[in-house]
Amino acid sequence: MAARVLIVDDSTVMRRMMRSMLDADPDLQVVAAAEDTPSARALIKQHDPDVVTLDVEMPGMNGLEFLQKIMQLRPTPVIMVSSLTTKGADTTLAALQIGAVDVVHKPGGTRPLAEFGATLREKVRLAAGVNDRRPAAPARAVSQSPLPTNWRPEIIAIGASTGGVSAVTDVLRGLPLHAPPVLIVQHMPEGFTGRFATRLNGQLPQQVAEAQDEEPLLPGTVRIAPGGAQLGVALRAGHLISRIVSAPQMSGHRPSVDFLFDALARTGRRGLAVILTGMGRDGARGVGALSAQGSICIVQDQETSVVFGMPRAAIETGKVHQILPLPAIAPYLCTFSKPNPTHSPIAS
Repeated sequence: MAARVLIVDDSTVMRRMMRSMLDADPDLQVVAAAEDTPSARALIKQHDPDVVTLDVEMPGMNGLEFLQKIMQLRPTPVIMVSSLTTKGADTTLAALQIGAVDVVHKPGGTRPLAEFGATLREKVRLAAGVNDRRPAAPARAVSQSPLPTNWRPEIIAIGASTGGVSAVTDVLRGLPLHAPPVLIVQHMPEGFTGRFATRLNGQLPQQVAEAQDEEPLLPGTVRIAPGGAQLGVALRAGHLISRIVSAPQMSGHRPSVDFLFDALARTGRRGLAVILTGMGRDGARGVGALSAQGSICIVQDQETSVVFGMPRAAIETGKVHQILPLPAIAPYLCTFSKPNPTHSPIAS
């Protein structure tokens, strides 16, 4: 059965164009289109769509306010349709934290309309399947090997994709200031990761910023992988530093969770690896590499994941130590995040 889609956009041209693009996919059916939020509210009640595409900048009640209403009163997968302006990017990040599944950028400049249409269809198809209820990987795939009581990680590495902006924020809110340095790969395009870091820095007690090349990784800091580049780690004078490289995509992504996990594994240093909600398999290979050198690997469970693809793929490697609901992940990390008396920052 085709996924039923409601388009919400104040532009007549955009509504017509998006309807044509989505109806070209036999797996999608546009059931209605609304020019403002009052109309959209009535059409949601009438058609009960599987997916809503929502313009970020709407007249009257803006897209963010309407998204909050949807999430509170009638939770539905929502794709935000955003311009690449500074205002549009900041609003989009706020929407992703509220609960939007994903974002697609409006066509403009040199971007071909065909590319916009293909991306829109792909994201709407994914959004229609966010409540993936296939059986989870069997429990025997989870490692039961005991951990030393004095085990301490030197770093926390987190990977996430669809639904990850909100999940990452929740995990970080639960970490103490003395936690090990945190590196995050969130699948996000270039131009958004810096704003994501700035937004988190204003909301959290940790020092959050977009990762820079050859930066010392210190407790109480959080670094976000820049869009369009790969984030790795290396050793300098015996201490961990970040590396930003223009390497090709890995596992279909740049930044890639696998790239970060593989780089951490090569250092031989112990870490806590976390895979949150997301589509695809990015991170699964890296989980195997990290587990082999003594790191602990944790994934978000199916029930609290927006998309269970990345956690599922990691579980299927048989190298995952814990499968946890999102609210339990930060408390679990805290059990290993006491101050490390052997840590000394790199001399500048």
